[in-house]
Amino acid sequence: MISPITLDALKVLDAIERKKSFAAAAEELFRVPSAISYTINKLEEDLAIQLFDRSKRKAELTPVGKMIVEQGRLILNATDELTHMAKQSASGWELELRICIDSILKFKPLYSLIALFHEEYPWIDIRLTEEVFGGTWDALNSGRCDLMIGADGDISGSKFTAKIIGTIDFIFAVKENHPLCLEQKPLTDAMIKKYPSIVVADSSRDLPTRSAGLLDGQARITVPSIDKKIEAHCQGIGVGYLPIHRITKELNSKELIALPLRDHENRQHDLYIAWGKNNKGKALAWFVNKLQQMEMRELLDY
Repeated sequence: MISPITLDALKVLDAIERKKSFAAAAEELFRVPSAISYTINKLEEDLAIQLFDRSKRKAELTPVGKMIVEQGRLILNATDELTHMAKQSASGWELELRICIDSILKFKPLYSLIALFHEEYPWIDIRLTEEVFGGTWDALNSGRCDLMIGADGDISGSKFTAKIIGTIDFIFAVKENHPLCLEQKPLTDAMIKKYPSIVVADSSRDLPTRSAGLLDGQARITVPSIDKKIEAHCQGIGVGYLPIHRITKELNSKELIALPLRDHENRQHDLYIAWGKNNKGKALAWFVNKLQQMEMRELLDY
């Protein structure tokens, strides 16, 4: 069934309610008053509903008329938004940008970028997800995201463009009263292997999973994120490497202690941003440009 409530009729009702008269509505819509009256009379006839109370000196909307105007404005706004989105999409702007960030990084710096982006392009949706280790590359490879931020390790010769945005330092850290604090320094592998290693589960679904910092024969406790790994270290239930930028408060308060190792040096990981080589979206390009301009210190949110 075709509804007699057309977009044109809704625009006329909206104009009449805002301007408080048929004549003023006609002027706003660049029509003659008789055309406005015809539209309203035809709508009332087709609906078999009275939209205006004409018993008073100035026609006023009936309760049903007010309801149609209120709901109609939602339809008009949605139509305007759809029209705008269609035009933007045709000009190369995405309707949604999906960003995957590795759990090694904090979200706070990205929130600042999103706020800046939405000041200029408020109609574009942003979807954030968090992955671990190979899960970031996996999300990009499978098409679950458009932009990956913070993964380590490059997939060379692939269908992606990858850029190094900086490096992260890792140190071997334990709880302040952990038994390893009493051992002779630097620590040997034999000393370390007595205690479980806290590892973060790789969230990759299709690509091979990875892990880091494990010794042969060492027990492991697997947690879902870097935040949970830090919590586990602070509880003293295991040992392992942690990114320095994520534990500055714990190191300063001596809640966590960095210990030197005999057979291993402190580690550095290169961090990448990456996106599909064929993705020419303008929102993607905006974020890539801003990320490449940022200092690593800003991205790590020291």
